[in-house]
Amino acid sequence: MRLLIVGRLNGQITTAVKMAMAAGAKVSHVETCLAATNALRAGQGADLMMVDYELDIASLIAANEAERIHVPVVACGVNPDPDRAAAAIRAGAKEFIPLPPDAELIAAVLAAVSDDERPMVTRDAAMQHMLKLADQVAPSDASILITGESGVGKEVMARYLHKKSRRHDRPFISVNCAAIPENLLESELFGHEKGAFTGALARRIGKFEEANGGTLLLDEISEMDVRLQAKLLRAIQEREIDRVGGAKPVRIDIRILATSNRDLTQAVKSGTFREDLLYRLNVVNLRLPALRERPGDILALAEHFSKKYAAANGISERPLSAEARRRLVSHRWPGNVRELENALHRAVLLSVGAEIDEAAIRLPDGQPLEPAAGAASNGSVAAMAATRAAQAVGSAYGDVNLAALVGHTVAEVEQKLILDTLTHCLGNRTHAATILGISIHTLRNKLKEYSEMGVSVPAPQAGMSAASAA
Repeated sequence: MRLLIVGRLNGQITTAVKMAMAAGAKVSHVETCLAATNALRAGQGADLMMVDYELDIASLIAANEAERIHVPVVACGVNPDPDRAAAAIRAGAKEFIPLPPDAELIAAVLAAVSDDERPMVTRDAAMQHMLKLADQVAPSDASILITGESGVGKEVMARYLHKKSRRHDRPFISVNCAAIPENLLESELFGHEKGAFTGALARRIGKFEEANGGTLLLDEISEMDVRLQAKLLRAIQEREIDRVGGAKPVRIDIRILATSNRDLTQAVKSGTFREDLLYRLNVVNLRLPALRERPGDILALAEHFSKKYAAANGISERPLSAEARRRLVSHRWPGNVRELENALHRAVLLSVGAEIDEAAIRLPDGQPLEPAAGAASNGSVAAMAATRAAQAVGSAYGDVNLAALVGHTVAEVEQKLILDTLTHCLGNRTHAATILGISIHTLRNKLKEYSEMGVSVPAPQAGMSAASAA
């Protein structure tokens, strides 16, 4: 994490800086608010600012926002006056740290405000397969496209790739292409020169230059305007960018990661996304499965979030009750990991007993979390999936031994079910998809995944129509 200290380095702030560095922060320093804005404008970059509360924090935040620079502020001060500390919070500071500092307090504030530590928590075989592939491609400089539904953890995967790459000690910069207005995104990415447009009061370094030497994440790349896609394509191909209003190109050395929750192949067909840009970004595609497709991760993530928010709110850790665990694994989680995280944050705050019980796990509207119809009372996702798989196969071509499926992961059972059904249908994809109760598109994706894993996939037999075999 990058920490910018703003203020004079007297003895107490110096001690705080050393503690922040011990907690893993990369620290830089300026003495005035104007110097802070100038440093950020020049591309120095920061994930958090620690500002002396005797400075004009409100003006600093306003000046940064006028430049579309959004860096959270933590105020600090020696022998703090409660009124002035409160004024710093009202001015926009997220937290206040009294000086002399406490090492644990500084570490906690850095973690809570920056939210930079987002570990990859997984136990499910489907995600373990994705991690193995991520580990394989992370050391390269190849562009990677991370796809999946909203809330599955695409940015977490991007950070994981950066930490596993050769650029791990260089900046990781994320730009949400959907959150920045179209007319501002070009300047945000490529920067601008003074006077390039109304309001360009000084040179501004863009995210490409800020990420130089490191990794740039283009989040929700599908929302980028087609005109700007052409400039992005040139930047990736030529490894140089043009600032808005600039007279000469600027060389860059970055690794590009991109995410999308939309089907970019379909976007190419509809004319909203450039095919040549898709080829450049999609050297490797990591498709993250929805949470309902990796049920083995539900409890692992729930336990992680319950500990995280207990610590963040100063609450003693509580285990999940058996009924709470059952309800968690039986819910479909349409909002994926993000929805699960919010539910556990609420549960930590609402729980009153020695355990987090099912009554504390509620939907955003306050309604209790109902189990899915027919959910197994013992909460065993693998056993439930094995039973359903066996029933599906049995209805297609005879009885199977349920006991033989116990002890296997959901992914293993699913793979066997799909391949056995396809074999039974003589390789006919259409008939297999009908029996399995899934779309032909989903079946093709699964078979492609198995082939990439080196698993033998039954080929269509001779005499079958092209449509059925496809």
